[in-house]
Amino acid sequence: MCAWSLPVFKDRVSHAGDWVVNIPSWPLLDGIVYKTAPIVSAPAVYAASYRWGFGSAAGTGIFLSAIIFMALLRMSPIKGGKVLVETFQQMKFALLTLASVIGIAYVANYSGMSFTLALALAHFAGRLFPVISPVIGWFGVFLTGSVTSSSVLLGKLQQVTAMQIGINPVLTTSANLAGSMTEKLISPQSLAIACAATGMVGRESDIFRDIWKYSVVLLGIFILLVIVQAYLVPGIVSNAAPGMTR
Repeated sequence: MCAWSLPVFKDRVSHAGDWVVNIPSWPLLDGIVYKTAPIVSAPAVYAASYRWGFGSAAGTGIFLSAIIFMALLRMSPIKGGKVLVETFQQMKFALLTLASVIGIAYVANYSGMSFTLALALAHFAGRLFPVISPVIGWFGVFLTGSVTSSSVLLGKLQQVTAMQIGINPVLTTSANLAGSMTEKLISPQSLAIACAATGMVGRESDIFRDIWKYSVVLLGIFILLVIVQAYLVPGIVSNAAPGMTR
């Protein structure tokens, strides 16, 4: 698993043709949607492609590690298969939820919903958006139960809003992630999974009452950090990547 976290390994595997599924032009979508002002300075095609680098994905490393340990522990393939099926049964609804949220994110982006909401936020919140940015991520995890889902669903909104008010979109997308992490402490889905794994089913509300204050305090700290980085020391955050510019 350590190898999967090394940039050299991830870069090499992500460019290996046998470990990547790449569809450069998604049928019935690529080249059909256009972005116009004020999102972009000049009308441009909204490209639709798909790339699945399963070779560099953490799940692939975990799967291969499981096979190696099966061999070391002399576990039979039949027993390993049963464990895999049981794990899938346990996680099937979580996987379905994650896939659905990612699907909604694509629909929101290509239908223009994310851009419309971003323009509305830029208009009504204006320069106060850095205060709201982590809160949006916080609510995103409360609704979806996943930091990944919150980032995928709300990342484009955070990026476009920042560009409209003239601050670095790297900051707001990072703020979305930070806010998401603080909510993960008290996410209903996280509490349910934790209680089920530790034999504390039914005590979710007790745990919530004990730790909600820590989530709010951490959220407040991140809001202050975002404000400082946005207006007091904006140069501390690196410029947006080329893919995040207008």
